[in-house]
Amino acid sequence: MKIKLARALVHRQGHALLLVLLFLLISAIILAGALNWSRSNVFLNERNNQYFRSLAAAEAATEKVLTRIKMDYDAEGENMVFANLPVYRTMIPDGNENKDWNSYTFMDLQNTPSRTSVDNSAPTEYRDLSSTYRGLRGYATPIRISSRAREAGRIINVVGGIEQHVDLASIPIFQFAIFYNVDLEINPGPNMDVTGPVHCNANIYLQPGSTLTFYNDVTAAGDIVADKKPGDPLVRSGGTIVYKQKHTSGVSSLNLPIGTNNSPSTVRLIVEVPPPPAAEALDSLMGRQRFHNKADLVIIVTNGPAVNNPTIIAYSGAFNVFSTKISAPEIKNFLTVSNTFWNAREGKTIRALDLDIAKLSQWNNSNKTLNPYLPYPDKNIRIVFIADVRTGTSAPSTTEAGIRLINGQTLLAAGLTVASPNPVYIKGHYNAPAGVLGTANTAGTKPAAVIGDAIMILSSSFTDGKSVVKAANTTVNAAFLAGIVETTPGVYSGGVENFPRFLEDWSGITFTYNGSMVVLYDSRQATTPWPGSGATYYSPPTRKWAFDPNFRDVTKLPPGTPMMRVLVRGSWVKL
Repeated sequence: MKIKLARALVHRQGHALLLVLLFLLISAIILAGALNWSRSNVFLNERNNQYFRSLAAAEAATEKVLTRIKMDYDAEGENMVFANLPVYRTMIPDGNENKDWNSYTFMDLQNTPSRTSVDNSAPTEYRDLSSTYRGLRGYATPIRISSRAREAGRIINVVGGIEQHVDLASIPIFQFAIFYNVDLEINPGPNMDVTGPVHCNANIYLQPGSTLTFYNDVTAAGDIVADKKPGDPLVRSGGTIVYKQKHTSGVSSLNLPIGTNNSPSTVRLIVEVPPPPAAEALDSLMGRQRFHNKADLVIIVTNGPAVNNPTIIAYSGAFNVFSTKISAPEIKNFLTVSNTFWNAREGKTIRALDLDIAKLSQWNNSNKTLNPYLPYPDKNIRIVFIADVRTGTSAPSTTEAGIRLINGQTLLAAGLTVASPNPVYIKGHYNAPAGVLGTANTAGTKPAAVIGDAIMILSSSFTDGKSVVKAANTTVNAAFLAGIVETTPGVYSGGVENFPRFLEDWSGITFTYNGSMVVLYDSRQATTPWPGSGATYYSPPTRKWAFDPNFRDVTKLPPGTPMMRVLVRGSWVKL
């Protein structure tokens, strides 16, 4: 009996030992699996962390190249960018910038070390732009910047790659319904619709008295403020601002390629008579932007034997190095230099140079002096630069220079841009076919721009000898580029609603305008501030304004349209 019990106990102990061994084996397997999982997880985490560090390094390489491209593009344009492509391809982050970059190896797409891929094989196109400037069209040159990076000295060979797509874009300035290089104020009393893109290189201030509606994107390099500008003394209330599309502040400024800063005082030089050629080359950045140099016909009126008998100097533009001279008698076929009229806002007599557009068109069609040398197959003048530079006794302090465009309802066959450093007055309908007066129909208009120190609108009823005139309905279809008198403490600029200046009683009368309003600088000649709605010499018109959609078509832009330069970021992809 005792022997049987001992045997059973030994049998049970053997089973227990086997179970223990089995559990130990299972535990060992589980532990090994856990250790393997843990090791794999650590490996994967390290691989993942290493990948994202390499990805960030690759992005830093593309950003370094992108920063240099932007600097070169802003300074000298596409030509400098293309010339420096070999330089960009050798640029990578290095230890002189930060010692941590010594821990990375950078490669281009062909795995060549210490290189960055920069590709510009795609052609330049005039097309819709992306990103912040959607809704605009411009000349866009695509650039692809690619980099691959890995951490050096690592067992795990992990490579991170980034490719950035950007456009070197030139945007016609007249594609904006409103473009300001100074603070932009829009504070109309009546309802106002803005039917095209709006951009400001400074701040935008909005305090309408009624409903102000933006139908396209509004962008500002500064802030968009739903309030009046500091210093504006007027009190307004009850207005509503409606955005139909995006409104974005803090975007990049849009600048003219003039080779220096785009301050208002510097940009102003594009409408001035340039210095002698020895001081500024025609092919310099500023030289290319001056309207004097862009012009087909240049007219300079300077001191002569008497106030009403000034000296007229006229010549061709930079296209043939100003070598063709036009006599004063020929110019007097379409230019009158003896008329004067009163500008009540300035409190001065305006010594007008009356440019008769209809007679200019006739001269353009028949003259043998200039036309044979014009660089166009159709031999039509497109840009006229005119300046009154009379000084001394010919320009006493009680008078002021002014260019007046008359008989301009029909323009020259190829359109017309008139540019001047003086204030410019437009009298009567301008570029406005008879059948569509008072409408937004611009299908039959010509490409047109008026550029000057300031722009004044005179209706067809305006009479030189009268101090107060009742205006007549007037239609103008042209881009405007001019200066303003900015808001200062206690004085309101007048805002966009008063950017075109008025000198008549427009109450109950409509001013129809289709175009683009651009302010790049301050007025230097017509500098009297906006007098406010209580002025005795004028009352505001009913404003029927719209952006001219023709300006979205590159073939219908005004001659000599300035192009704003900007680098537009597109897609960003991991390789």
